[in-house]
Amino acid sequence: MATINQITRKSRVKKHTHKLSALKGNPALKAVCLKVFTKKPKKPNSAQRKVAKVKLSNGIIINAYLPGETHNLQEHGIVLVRGGGVKDLPGIQYKCIRGKFDLAGVPNRISSRSKYGAKKPTT
Repeated sequence: MATINQITRKSRVKKHTHKLSALKGNPALKAVCLKVFTKKPKKPNSAQRKVAKVKLSNGIIINAYLPGETHNLQEHGIVLVRGGGVKDLPGIQYKCIRGKFDLAGVPNRISSRSKYGAKKPTT
């Protein structure tokens, strides 16, 4: 613990309690896909989650989750990235937005269509 004399000479430095976002306060940023790969989730779950390594328009390289069942994303594809982590994937704090730029919406999606960029089915 610091003494009173030490505190008067140099005040205490506050620790950062949260990580700075790569989005820098923006709701979403455009990004270029560098690599598409799969990751295994944390302990109780078992799957192959689809993840993309992307370079944001501000130059920061991050890993972003690809939601939905299938995707058509390839290397050098343009995506829109938003915040929002995936609970069972450590280190993944961003998601790609479906149905925007080169990442198509989920085909044959009936429920929660807005999250997956699916159009209303015509009957």
